[in-house]
Amino acid sequence: MSVQFIENKNLFILSCAKLSCAFYVDANKRLVHLHFGGKVLGEEGLVPQEIRKGHSSFSPWADGEKPEDSADALPLEFSGFNTGDFRINSATVLTENGSAATDALYVSHHIYKGKKRLAGLPSAFAGDHDSVETLEITMRDTACELEFILSYSVFEECNTIVRSVKAVNNTASPLVIRRLMSAQLDLPHTGFDFVQLSGSWSRERHPERTPLHSGIQSIRSVRGASGHQNSPAIALAAHDATEYSGDVYGAVLAYSGNFLIEAECEQYGTARLCAGINPENFSWMLAPGESFETPEVYLTYSGEGLGGMSRNLHDFMRSHLIRDGWADRKRPLLVNSWEAAYFDFDSVKLLGIAESAAKLGIEMLVLDDGWFGARNDDTTSLGDWFVNTDKIGDLGELVKKINALGVKFGLWFEPEMISEKSKLYQEHPEWVLHEPGRRRSIGRQQMLLDMSRPDVVQYLFETISNILHSANIEYVKWDMNRNLTEVYSDMLPPERQGEVAHRFMLGVYRLHEMLLKEFPGLLIEGCSGGGGRFDAGMLGYVPQIWCSDDTDAMERILIQLGTSYFYPVSTIGAHVSVCPNHITGRSTPFATRGNIALSGTFGYELDLTKLTEEDQALVRKQVADYHRYHHIIAGGDLYRLSDSFKVNPFDAWMYVSKDRKEALVTAVCRFCQPNSGVRFVRPRGLDPETVYEVDGMQVSGATLMSVGFQAKLEPGDGASRIYYLKAL
Repeated sequence: MSVQFIENKNLFILSCAKLSCAFYVDANKRLVHLHFGGKVLGEEGLVPQEIRKGHSSFSPWADGEKPEDSADALPLEFSGFNTGDFRINSATVLTENGSAATDALYVSHHIYKGKKRLAGLPSAFAGDHDSVETLEITMRDTACELEFILSYSVFEECNTIVRSVKAVNNTASPLVIRRLMSAQLDLPHTGFDFVQLSGSWSRERHPERTPLHSGIQSIRSVRGASGHQNSPAIALAAHDATEYSGDVYGAVLAYSGNFLIEAECEQYGTARLCAGINPENFSWMLAPGESFETPEVYLTYSGEGLGGMSRNLHDFMRSHLIRDGWADRKRPLLVNSWEAAYFDFDSVKLLGIAESAAKLGIEMLVLDDGWFGARNDDTTSLGDWFVNTDKIGDLGELVKKINALGVKFGLWFEPEMISEKSKLYQEHPEWVLHEPGRRRSIGRQQMLLDMSRPDVVQYLFETISNILHSANIEYVKWDMNRNLTEVYSDMLPPERQGEVAHRFMLGVYRLHEMLLKEFPGLLIEGCSGGGGRFDAGMLGYVPQIWCSDDTDAMERILIQLGTSYFYPVSTIGAHVSVCPNHITGRSTPFATRGNIALSGTFGYELDLTKLTEEDQALVRKQVADYHRYHHIIAGGDLYRLSDSFKVNPFDAWMYVSKDRKEALVTAVCRFCQPNSGVRFVRPRGLDPETVYEVDGMQVSGATLMSVGFQAKLEPGDGASRIYYLKAL
């Protein structure tokens, strides 16, 4: 059993292959945390911790309890507000009389096989895994009869526990949720580094590692999207943890809107982690009988360093988050029209690209921005989802011609956006997010539709569906090129305006669900100016996300390796683009651009009709490499072989098949250094007893992992090579 309840001790033990979590119900009905970390065998040693020493008047306890019962000193699974615990908390709820005091005590629990899906939110699923078990604990604030249902789903084989919270108003009066976090984790010391992914547009998800210190450290978004600046995922790594060893705790929030993940080092030398919807400008009115569910948090532990944490999360998301049929399916190898033509194209141009694609073995043409309304630049037509026939003719006929070449077809949309110069805005100006009496913000010449409105979501579903039904469109690139401002909706009264940002996100998720129900085989790639909404929430609907608008191969090393700390390589949209690169102006060898893009979904972002014969030959080789190595890259275990927290002159990473019979190493010289000596690569994850063939040598896995092999690269910046290892 992965969930146990020891009744005589009121003790819960949740167990994975290499992870255990334990907590108990104390005499005052609080849920007290005991352990989250390495696997424990049995209940021995799982005993209440001695109360932390301090001046008790400053850590108060409830009337009728003892000083050692102070909520301010206990490690808790769920904490309230203004009732004695002064740390960051799980829940703050405003009652009808204006009180924000919130407390919750244990009432009951329920253990069952499998896992429920959340309503309206991305949700992990058990699938065919009989080992998945869920514990639901009902807590109650006795002062107002508000219930909190804490959910723990244990995914044993992935060393991951999925947590969420549901609030249920059983009172006769409305309540207002001011803060409701999805998960809280109390850890027994503060000896951790805070590992996060940060950056900006075209420089997303660079890993950063800083020691925890007194006070609160956090990452967040108030942009209405998870954002380019911080990804909603963090790790707490022991100071001595490396890529390959040491204790690491990972937390990934499956949410695509305003989020908050924070860690507090408090007075008694312990650390508390909370993750969930950002409470800034958030409130939710809960009428009698209504409930509110939080997004999920995926918690994992690894004693095998940051790499072990990553592999846990990769396995979990591939098996239990990415929708059925896509986790392991080879994605169509595509060329996107954006950097090939921008807005300047017609049917002749597109057919030319498709013909070149067919000759080179590229399987899909994706028509990016500019095919709809009167769209010839970025000032017009967003929201007018009808074909610009003057520009490309009949879409159905164009797609038939492209399909006749043996090439599939995909199309770009930006559903959440609207242009002032559009028919839609003329007909429905009230559909735009706006604050009455305030100036309107413009970004990229566009405004935002109020996705909290059901009529807006229905309009988008109907117009997008009409396009998708009109032709054989097998792929959609879903973009979002600005963040939310003036977050106000005419549909809601003043006291409910704090709900708009979350309702906006629920509308986005709802539109995804509607489209996938109507078109179950449709492949949707997420995008937000590249990686501005690369998060586990979107991965619940889209099996891949455009990683960054920066396609410079040297820049992509750090972006893609950073992304891989929490997200599977199979979800990372990566393409070969033209040089000099359109963002950085850098030139990188064509072969290296392909080698780096192979560490993702792989495709092209250039005009295939302008390739030299030499480049065409390289494309054919890259296409062959994609098909040959896809199963190792997309389904194998990732090992980062160089320091991903800095820009290195030499980088290497590798993938190992699950049976450890094949592996692939990518080595890149980012910039050439004279007299730099011999570069050695030391693989990881191989079978020590197995002999592998690599670069003409036959070497045991033990020797390869201890000694390594020489990376023989051509001189020059950007030189690279892929090494294939096969068990003999």
